[in-house]
Amino acid sequence: MTSRERWTVYPLLFLALGLAVRAIAVPQGEFAAARVAQLEATRLLCREIVIENGDGTVLVHMGRAVGEGGGRIEIKDREGVDAIAIGTQPEGRAGVLEFYDAQGTPAGQLSAPAAKR
Repeated sequence: MTSRERWTVYPLLFLALGLAVRAIAVPQGEFAAARVAQLEATRLLCREIVIENGDGTVLVHMGRAVGEGGGRIEIKDREGVDAIAIGTQPEGRAGVLEFYDAQGTPAGQLSAPAAKR
């Protein structure tokens, strides 16, 4: 192989190998999971956000309320026991603030009065 042929063949070979490795190393489409130290965004579109401490205990859960309700934010203590929740009532559009005792059982709620028809 002459020098001129080497200057043609080897760069093309490395280009082809690089493109093949890139297709394997960087998958196309949606990611099932990503781990980043910091995320800065103008707009974030997602179905739920879960904040955990180091051992995996859920401290804050933001997402959709169970059933046909709207949005809900649940804040828990360091053991993962419910402390307070903010959301909408399942039967209507009124907001509700729920309080829990030390065992995580509902202790009371504050909500808007039912609409009169």
